[in-house]
Amino acid sequence: MIPNRRLVLSGLGLLLAARPSLAEPTTLSPEDQQAVARVVGYLQSLTTEQGHFVQTTARGGQSEGMFYLQRPGRARFDYDPPSGLIIASDGREVTVVDHRLKTMHVYPLSATPLGLFLARDIRLDRGVSITQVDRSAGGLTIVARDSRKGARGQIALNFAESPLTLTGWALTDARGGTVDLKLSGLAGAEAHDADFFKLSDPRKTRYEPQSAANGPR
Repeated sequence: MIPNRRLVLSGLGLLLAARPSLAEPTTLSPEDQQAVARVVGYLQSLTTEQGHFVQTTARGGQSEGMFYLQRPGRARFDYDPPSGLIIASDGREVTVVDHRLKTMHVYPLSATPLGLFLARDIRLDRGVSITQVDRSAGGLTIVARDSRKGARGQIALNFAESPLTLTGWALTDARGGTVDLKLSGLAGAEAHDADFFKLSDPRKTRYEPQSAANGPR
């Protein structure tokens, strides 16, 4: 089933709009503070990884593809054909290319939630408010909220335990609409060159879907 393009792009809109901002500090228990410290240490340890993602929008639209991470600064989401959608960060900007619609949009990395995740030094005690730490059987969720006046967006990072592993995130906008992204098979991979994370104008290039050439270690 071909994912509804409006739903996929609305999910992207949440990704770009739900950036946590400077917030009043939230008092966490010592246990929660320890959990956040573990998460930061884990995220900091991620370097060159890849995995499969499944994205579900607020209206139920679903799409999937490959996720490539090359910290600091670089990441790429390749949506499976026939989508034609690619999102990539080159360390400075996040570029969104839709080869089917022949469109290209560029945003500062610092203006997206990816800026927090791709930073050289990940800090969850600056620029965000950690509002809760949820634990479930074999899992852990860290929730950060945007506390700007009139805004109610939040991002929830989900992890599996034993060993601690990022399994995805959920982004919620001010109206309560949520886009959920689940990761599977996240593992170390060979590094890509810098050009892999730089996207070209789809009006000037031919679209050739990427294959998962670099498998997990």
